[in-house]
Amino acid sequence: MGFGTWAWGNQLLWGYQQSMDSELQQVFNFAVDNGINLFDTADSYGTGRLNGQSEKLLGKFIREYKGKKRVQANIVIATKFAAYPWRLTPGQFLTACKSSIDRLQIEQIGIGQLHWSTANYAPLQEKALWDGLVAMYDKGLVQAVGVSNYGPKQLVKIHNYLADRGVPLCSAQVQFSLLSMEEEQMEIKSICDSLGVRLISYSPLGLGMLTGKYTPSKLPSGLRGLLFSQIIPGLEPLLQSLREIARRRQKTIPQVAINWCICKGTIPIPGVKTVKQAQENLGALGWRLASDEVLQLESAARESPRKMIQNIFQTR
Repeated sequence: MGFGTWAWGNQLLWGYQQSMDSELQQVFNFAVDNGINLFDTADSYGTGRLNGQSEKLLGKFIREYKGKKRVQANIVIATKFAAYPWRLTPGQFLTACKSSIDRLQIEQIGIGQLHWSTANYAPLQEKALWDGLVAMYDKGLVQAVGVSNYGPKQLVKIHNYLADRGVPLCSAQVQFSLLSMEEEQMEIKSICDSLGVRLISYSPLGLGMLTGKYTPSKLPSGLRGLLFSQIIPGLEPLLQSLREIARRRQKTIPQVAINWCICKGTIPIPGVKTVKQAQENLGALGWRLASDEVLQLESAARESPRKMIQNIFQTR
């Protein structure tokens, strides 16, 4: 398991304020002290003038970490480079990678990921971005390369393209949870397994809908509240199954939901903003759901009349 840092710098969706930075540093230290070494971020994380804030905070927290140097050296930063329309050449994508390294203030990025595919709307740009991944790998700017929001067909294409150029595809990151287990997501998982690519599951708690904290009469504010109001009313069968298993296992609902992702062979990266959340997420490790519990959850999930909206950038 790793931790996602989408909220670190995002005011619009997650209500970030710079006054939160001290607690975010405590979250980072607690996570690393307890064996978490994978942190996912992106060069687009952070709204407005705070663009890139997530990378800056991670870099600062790594530098100021007071624990063992060996532990510090093993921290893996997986960052994503946005396929902005002005990034039209491999060189421009390479520059984006160098900018992330500057914000992080590290020598090498652990996993450099293409944030989304442009195949649906700018196919010619896609090839340049792939060549940019090759260049950053060949120049040693990244230890490994990955993709995000790639559907089954494009995933196979980029895997083969990179392989022909001697670059292994390390990871594929998609929305994957009990609210996002459609046929296409499962096909992506099967392809990853066949190609030796690790699937990283983002939003394993469905933006918070699988925490058990929300009801039709108790919704978060802002954009999340609008989305939740469409899905939460039909979630009771799934939430009830999560509650039953959590009670039986002496776990919490989020821990059961994250463990389901682990049992499916993925690396979940739940988001964290507080030490309490980090502590709870860590409780998803060290045990596994039984096969009948996995089936119970999946059956209950299928009863939900509405699922998570898939990322609009995910291709076929």
